[in-house]
Order: sequence, then structure tokens, then C-alpha cells
Amino acid sequence: MSTDTDVLVLGGAGVDTIVYVPKLPLPYADSYMIEDGIRTRAGQTGDFVALGLSALGLRTHHLDLLGDDPEGDLVRALHRETGIALTAIPQPAGTKRAVNLVGPDGRRLSLYDTSRSHADDRLPEATVRALAASSRHVHVSITHPCAHALPVLHDTGVPLSTDLHDWDGENPYHEPFALAADIVFLSAAALTDPERTMRRITERGRAQLVVATAGAAGAYLLADGELTHVPAAAPPAPVVDSNGAGDAFAAAFLFGHLSGEPPRRCALYGAVAGAHACTVPSTETAAIGRDALLERAAEADDGKCG
Repeated sequence: MSTDTDVLVLGGAGVDTIVYVPKLPLPYADSYMIEDGIRTRAGQTGDFVALGLSALGLRTHHLDLLGDDPEGDLVRALHRETGIALTAIPQPAGTKRAVNLVGPDGRRLSLYDTSRSHADDRLPEATVRALAASSRHVHVSITHPCAHALPVLHDTGVPLSTDLHDWDGENPYHEPFALAADIVFLSAAALTDPERTMRRITERGRAQLVVATAGAAGAYLLADGELTHVPAAAPPAPVVDSNGAGDAFAAAFLFGHLSGEPPRRCALYGAVAGAHACTVPSTETAAIGRDALLERAAEADDGKCG
């Protein structure tokens, strides 16, 4: 079947305000002087996955709700400047926004503004169906409107992926996403037993591949019933920020998957892209390109053989 898009990204559009703080957790004080400035820029999880995919040469389309507000204008401008197709559904409550406190070691604390959403928020079924049907793959953010789109996506038969982020393996909100996707990404940060959670996802859902990222400890890949450890890739520059590393990993993994690469190779691509993202300040949006990804992955292979 002919398709117009390689990957449709659902949800996760928004704006972050970045504040570099002297330490996390931030001790109480009447005030702090922020020498690096307080900066607001477009880019939440769906935006960063879309940016990563597009930078790797994949035809990418992003669908989400956006407000008619300055934050929405920033998101629209980001997509326009990077050439990523965007379908924006009007959101009267406003565009999603968050404040990210970033410590000197690159760790972050995110504060999400939940006032900019309603329980009855929906992505139009006809729009979801039409865009999914013209795509090779759909990546679903775990935002509320996307949960209601899962049955429609299932009906289209298009392969799905999702990122559960810091799921603890128990919160029922994440389960519909975990069980509906063919490829599941999540962080191991809140998991007491990553392998048990990963295997439960494959046993109860339709996932063929599950990846749990573990920061500097690398990642765990479950494919064909076998769990393997994927070492972290060496960052090409000093680590300054962990924001967007998981999104970069997912984008590069999907690039490999849609290129026909085996799962272990896809995970290597993810590790390289995630390491690159950690060298980019949160105030910037600079995803790794295809040539750099392939070159660094080849270097990692050479390092194993040396």
C-alpha cells in the first residue's frame, strides 16, 4: 500500500520552560539567581520524537491539540522551521506547557501544567483514521486524548509504538498503551524488576519488542523472548542535559526498525542517539542526523571488535 508518511506521531506537543538550578532537589530559599537564564522553547515528548525521526530522513507527521496562544505559536513555528507536517486540533484550554528544573549533572524535575487539558479532550476519529491509514507506523504519546484514539488505531492495522516513560509497572493509566503497541519503550527508573515488567507487557499485550532504558547503565531489550543488555554509547561531548534522551532513543530505534535492521542494531542506534541528546542543552533542539548516527554506530561496532 502506498503511504505518504513513514511515522505519524500522536500527541506530546507543547512548550517547556527550562531553568538550570544549582542542585536537585532544590533546597528551599527565598530566591535563586539563574545565571544561565530562564528560557521557554517549543518541544515536549511528541515534538522531540518527531524532530528525531525527521532528522534521520523519515517522512514525519505530527497530530495533536494546540491552543490559539503564544505557546501554540511556538510549536507551530518549530514544525514550520524544521519542515515537519503538523495537524493541529484546536484546544480551548491552551497548549500544554511544563517547567523543567535541570541540575548540573543533567538530571531534571518536570512540573506539568494540567490545567491545559480536559477530560473530554479528543482527537477527531476521522482525522486519526485518515492519517494513520496513510502512514507506515504510528508512535503514540501517553497523553489523555491519545488513549481514546487507541481503538481507532487498532482498527487501521498500522503498527504502533509508545513510550511509557517512568511507568512503575502498576499504574493502570499506562496499561492501555502498553498492551496496544507493537513496540514499547519505557524507562527502568521506577521499576523494581525491569525484566518482569517487560515480560508481562509481551505476555498480556501485542508487543513484539520492549525496550527499557536505564541511562548511563544502557538499556534492556526484550525480543523473541530473549532479554539482552545494550551498553550505553559514549557521548560525543560532555553530558549537559538528559532532557529528550529517551525521545531520541525511540526515534533512532524506529529509524532502524523501519529500515529493516534487527532489534539489537535498532537498540544500538537508540543508544547512540540518546547519548547525543545528552550533550545538547534543553534550550536547543538539535537531533542527530542520519550520517552521524550511522558513523557513530559503526565506531561503536569497531570498539567492540578492538
